[in-house]
Amino acid sequence: MLTRRHVRVKVLQSVYAYNRLENPDIDTQEKFLKYSIEQMQDLYLLMLQLMVAMQGQADRFMIISQQKHLATETEKNPSQTFVKNKVLNLIATNSLFVETIEKKKLNYWDLDSEYVNILFNALKQKDWYQAYLELKETDFKEDQKFVIRVFKEIVAPNEKIYEYIEDKRLTWIDDFPLVNTAIVKMLGKLSEKNASDLLVPDLYKNEEDRQYAIQLFRKVILNEDKLNAEITGKTPNWDQDRIADVDLIILKMGIAEFLYFPSIPARATINEYLEISKEYSTPKSSIFVNGILDKIVKEFTENGKLNKIGRGLH
Repeated sequence: MLTRRHVRVKVLQSVYAYNRLENPDIDTQEKFLKYSIEQMQDLYLLMLQLMVAMQGQADRFMIISQQKHLATETEKNPSQTFVKNKVLNLIATNSLFVETIEKKKLNYWDLDSEYVNILFNALKQKDWYQAYLELKETDFKEDQKFVIRVFKEIVAPNEKIYEYIEDKRLTWIDDFPLVNTAIVKMLGKLSEKNASDLLVPDLYKNEEDRQYAIQLFRKVILNEDKLNAEITGKTPNWDQDRIADVDLIILKMGIAEFLYFPSIPARATINEYLEISKEYSTPKSSIFVNGILDKIVKEFTENGKLNKIGRGLH
């Protein structure tokens, strides 16, 4: 679920936080880095649980409507298409998903059900929701397509949900777009056979990615002077104290990858930090970062300092 770019962003944030502490402790900050990354799975599960909660709200709404004293014919015999949605039922009844939710105590939508109501009320206003309810029979593919649309058009862009997530855990804000994208991709692949693997995914693709996060953080912190020295003289129009803090960290992270991560191609490193600088620093940062890292790669290549093997040579 976790991409290398998002790992880099997490490391960037942790190095930034470490640099701003009066009495920084690398072990403490490393623990927070791990915690921040692990919280992504909680957010992923929580957003999926929100979809199940919406289905539950639809079921309650249907029962209440049936019990009205002057219920209409439609209210007496409501459509059960949504409450019987095969994809949401697959999620709701998956034992691993349910056990993980309970273990992590992610019962937020039971406690804050007003947010479920907000989303369900927004869904009821959509013509395509009413058209879906009118379907007498649906297959798994139709239900899947509907659930993806609900998530993309109702859940993910909702400002109230965004504010709720921001208030719950600060680390979730940067995770939100990635998690939402991962959920849409997962919903498109979901089936009865792969449900457990997809509904509760591993955070890291492999052990190498897990180690990469910690190693990158430590290499940047423990080689502060060496990395600073590599930057000195490469910025003729800028004193180091005039370079934006985030840009300086991005440069150090890039240089650390050139020196200490032989399997990562230099061009991949530059491209990744170029994109990160566009999102997390100043408007002109990407040009600055690209220029400096490109200059350093050329210098390292000429003097044999570029530590790359295999595909990492290019």
